[in-house]
Amino acid sequence: MGAQVSRVGAGVDVLRAATILEIAMKSFTRLIATFALLIASTAFAQFDHSHKAFDDLLKKHVTYISNGNASQVSYAGFARDRAALKAYLDAVSAVPEATYKSWNKNQQLAFLINAYNAYTIELILTKYPNLKSIRDLGGTFTKPWSLKFFTLFGKDTNLDNIEHDMIRADGVFNDPRIHVAVVCASIGCPMLRNEVFTTDKLDAQLEDGMQRFLSDKSRNRYDPRSKQLEISKIFDWYKKDFSKGYKGFSSLEATLGKYADRLSNDPAAQAEIKAGKVSISYLDYDWNLNDKK
Repeated sequence: MGAQVSRVGAGVDVLRAATILEIAMKSFTRLIATFALLIASTAFAQFDHSHKAFDDLLKKHVTYISNGNASQVSYAGFARDRAALKAYLDAVSAVPEATYKSWNKNQQLAFLINAYNAYTIELILTKYPNLKSIRDLGGTFTKPWSLKFFTLFGKDTNLDNIEHDMIRADGVFNDPRIHVAVVCASIGCPMLRNEVFTTDKLDAQLEDGMQRFLSDKSRNRYDPRSKQLEISKIFDWYKKDFSKGYKGFSSLEATLGKYADRLSNDPAAQAEIKAGKVSISYLDYDWNLNDKK
């Protein structure tokens, strides 16, 4: 009888020890998971909002032309530094949506603009130098901007999603000046800056972009003979964005009036533009690659 009791007691002790071990293992597993999550969260929280890696590449491979109102891009140079570009894009893709949503609006918008421009360069590099235009990419029924070739916020996505669903979405950023910031690797599009967009300089950079774009007579100009403004097709495609009252842009005519001094050096012409007394036509868009040979 005593031996039997001893065996029962031993069994209880073994069971108790096993239970304690199981609890300890579960606690240890939870601790490891929490620690890993903490490390990951810290890494994501430390995303470099200076975008220095991309900024270094832009300074190295983007050259201003036309008195600083346009630019050319050395895609051959970006191709040589493609590993550095991909490292930056990996950091962009690694940002969780929850982390992005915790940022302020300027951080978010700068992040999306830089991501769009960097991914556009990467898209060009997938076929460079065997292309003359970004429109050579894609297919018969697929435009290059709808190609899902990267991951953002854990989803396979495309350039259209960044521009139209995120940046241009009503009630989010409400700034039509983004149309001179997100660029399409073409001569007809606004210049790619030789610097990244950053939180502290974002508003100034967007305003500067508008002034530079409207100062470039190859893409926006006033014809004094016909008293007609000949402007980029961008203002035709996105006329609605310049008519919603965002950032004080109540109409396309009012937008052009605001920058009348950029469209013409003649005070009389500037007065006509500001008064909305000029007709508007849209120039053919030059889709040739903005490549620096």
